[in-house]
Amino acid sequence: MTHDGPTWFTARVSKLSTMSRRATPLAVAVAAALLTTLAACAPEETPETAPSGSAAASCTKDSLQTKTAGKLTIATDDPAYEPWVVGNKPESGEGFEAAVAYAVAEKLGFAKSDVAWTRVTFNNAIAPGPKAFDFDVNQFSITPERQLAVDFSSPYYLVRQTVISLKSSKIANAKTVADLKTAKLGAQVATTSYQAVAELIKPSTEPQVYNSNDDAKKALENGQIDGLVVDLPTAFYITAAELTDGKIVGQLPQVGTPETFGLLLDKGSPLTRCVSDAVDQLRNAGQLTELEKKWLADTAGAPELS
Repeated sequence: MTHDGPTWFTARVSKLSTMSRRATPLAVAVAAALLTTLAACAPEETPETAPSGSAAASCTKDSLQTKTAGKLTIATDDPAYEPWVVGNKPESGEGFEAAVAYAVAEKLGFAKSDVAWTRVTFNNAIAPGPKAFDFDVNQFSITPERQLAVDFSSPYYLVRQTVISLKSSKIANAKTVADLKTAKLGAQVATTSYQAVAELIKPSTEPQVYNSNDDAKKALENGQIDGLVVDLPTAFYITAAELTDGKIVGQLPQVGTPETFGLLLDKGSPLTRCVSDAVDQLRNAGQLTELEKKWLADTAGAPELS
């Protein structure tokens, strides 16, 4: 990834703070937690969002109440960062979220030429009030507090736990979870990151627990641990902006209740149900998984640890 020095650092720090990327609480039964998360994130059906007739009939391009007839206006931040958007050009369709946006548009019947992009800051997007877009894609975590002010689609991304290290670490080239067994690992206390260490990796050395990711990052820099487990968006940020020789070792299998990203819409938007249907179709067809592999694992260097 390439970024523009201090400007990128300042913007990304602000965005991470705004997103309240809190530590995810521990959960039981992975499968049950995932199903519960997906169900809980589904937008409530209201008279404004409930489809009339069949879903297929109500979610055709000509029947959708978009901001501009026949066009789909999609928002993201400026700048939009890799690997979510490549080169700050969402119109290219390159990058995970840009690709997801166009895949949703296609499901709704819009050609690429029918999509118009606009730029909206993260804070303005989540604030109450009318929106100048049909939906916004910008790593919005779905939370109950935000759902009071805006609508969210079904989740298009379940945040994965990820191992990072220094390039000089003995685990820097690990390919499997088994390769991490003898490593000294760290994570923030009472998080899904710690759960992943304890339940998935099960290292032979007792994992180190820290009050914050900042404390854990310092321990990594000082050589007190071989690797640190954090969520993937945080991994991208730390390795790009905070560590001079940081590296993403790989993503771990899903564990616990993940943080989820959803497309953001006006509160009570007539498009919410159709956009969610489109996301669900992409998920069920395996297309979201394919896009993750292409843009997050292969292109952005966050491979799967088997």
